[in-house]
Amino acid sequence: MTDASSPSIRFNDGASYERMMGVWSRSAGEVFLDWVAPKPGLAWVDVGCGNGAFTQLIAERHAPSVIDGIDPSEPQLAYARTRPGAAMAAFHLGDAMALPFSDKSFDVAVMALVIFFVPEPSKGVAEMVRVVSPGGTVAAYAWDMDGGGFPLQPILGELLKMGQMPSLPPSVDASRLDVMQSLWTSAGLVNVETRVIDVTRAFTDFDDFWSASSAGPSVKAALTAMTPEEIVQLKSRVRTGLSEDATGRITCSARANAIKGRVPG
Repeated sequence: MTDASSPSIRFNDGASYERMMGVWSRSAGEVFLDWVAPKPGLAWVDVGCGNGAFTQLIAERHAPSVIDGIDPSEPQLAYARTRPGAAMAAFHLGDAMALPFSDKSFDVAVMALVIFFVPEPSKGVAEMVRVVSPGGTVAAYAWDMDGGGFPLQPILGELLKMGQMPSLPPSVDASRLDVMQSLWTSAGLVNVETRVIDVTRAFTDFDDFWSASSAGPSVKAALTAMTPEEIVQLKSRVRTGLSEDATGRITCSARANAIKGRVPG
């Protein structure tokens, strides 16, 4: 993300973000990293690292020599710095469209669930290309916002049906595979590949789903503008649209689009 992202969507609570999105991020991130298949010992930059969930995944799975994370939210970064699994990482306050690193500083640049928050995605991709050495990898994955793949879609869809307009990221189109493909090729990357990542998450019951999913700013802002009666109606509509097993357990699905390419040279 960048500080110029949508003013209605601010991630300033690392713990709440972890509850809402951390499990989803890890599930999709594991598939993504297996697909990128990096060698150990590489220097990484995690652009839009947020509370460090994906940064930790890199550290745990791929024995990096260096990890630098960058994000515009100091509270998110403060949470990231408390992660024992990401202790080797250095976290910086900054902008995805103006990375504070020298040219050719890294072997891998990644954006995990971030590119649709960048006001000018092409600048964000160009910056990742700039800081990666020739032969290095630039990769990203993002929830398929246009295709209904966002984990909070069960709530956002019902809000729209009720005439409520939830806050959305400024660059929703950037989550589409065709747009990603264009961004990567226009930035001069080669050997560009894309794929879809499908993941699921189980909740013990509807209350577990609601408490986790309503913690994010896109939903919270809409709830703040609603009456208590409207919120009760919304929860009823959302619950009706979900599938519960005999114990009340709810399993939800989400879908992300992923892309990777190589810096020529």
